[in-house]
Amino acid sequence: MLTAMFDLAIIGAGPIGLEAAILAKRAGLNYVVLEKGCVVNAIYHYPTYMTFFTTADRLEIGGHPFVTATDKATRKEALDYYRKVVANEGLNVRQYTEVTDIKTVPAGFELNLNPDKAPAEKLLTRKLAIATGYFDNPKMLGIPGEDLDNVSHYYSEAHGFFKRQVTIIGAGSSAADAALDLYRAGAEVTMLHRGADFRHSLKYWIRPNLENRVKEASIQVHFKTEVKEITPSEVIAVKDGEELRIPSDMTFALTGYYASTKLLRQVGVKVNTEDSSAELNPETYESNIAGLYLIGSAGFGNRTSDVFIENGLVHAQKALTDIVAKLKTLKV
Repeated sequence: MLTAMFDLAIIGAGPIGLEAAILAKRAGLNYVVLEKGCVVNAIYHYPTYMTFFTTADRLEIGGHPFVTATDKATRKEALDYYRKVVANEGLNVRQYTEVTDIKTVPAGFELNLNPDKAPAEKLLTRKLAIATGYFDNPKMLGIPGEDLDNVSHYYSEAHGFFKRQVTIIGAGSSAADAALDLYRAGAEVTMLHRGADFRHSLKYWIRPNLENRVKEASIQVHFKTEVKEITPSEVIAVKDGEELRIPSDMTFALTGYYASTKLLRQVGVKVNTEDSSAELNPETYESNIAGLYLIGSAGFGNRTSDVFIENGLVHAQKALTDIVAKLKTLKV
């Protein structure tokens, strides 16, 4: 089934995609947002009791005030906020509708959709904005045992690991937050990292707490350590040429994520072979494919630390300014 032509299709209903949708609606565009999960699906899959690193006002979209109990929002507050913005704005968001393929056509783009519990369909759009983020794509270790049930690339909450042995692979802010949360819940925590120290991107207010827990031996850390295998009962690693066998009931491989280039390559977007970032106009975030815009981290490949919600919102604003202007030209 082929639907009517849209002015703009937005892939991804995270904060960046929703900002683009609000701007599209206010500009009078015929638009649709396509999301393979729920609204702000990545935030929904964040750790249950997570608090954002940034302040709530910098997460606001569409000028809607984000009122929180403290200056930094929790995951629950963010879910409530973005859900209410979608409802109050009456945004045209199609949840649980995955875009499986994109191709260019004379009028713009043709998208193949795979809606949940509905027949596959096609959609036509003059302009396309991809705002898919990166959280769906963990950086895999490529080691035996990574697919075991006691291994996860996503951290949830600590309660279930009381008096259990937990290994965390990674040394960034997410790994540090998880380690401290697990320690406070009574887990026996060991961190493994191939570098010589915690990552330079570790938030400054987290580092002292973590370092103090390491000094008092409440959390064990092995630097310059490479993980070789994970089994149902231990993590096998090498440090200074010596094998370590660390008893472990659960392993969280929190080694980062990347923005997928699958859809980009389908339509010929130029992608850097070193970091998988896309070729973009920094003033409009339009790719080398006319009419295709990459906003938020969608076009940044492995450079995910370059983009946050707050500067991704700027991408959406610049892209929509350009999209609206070009569509007006087409309709004259």
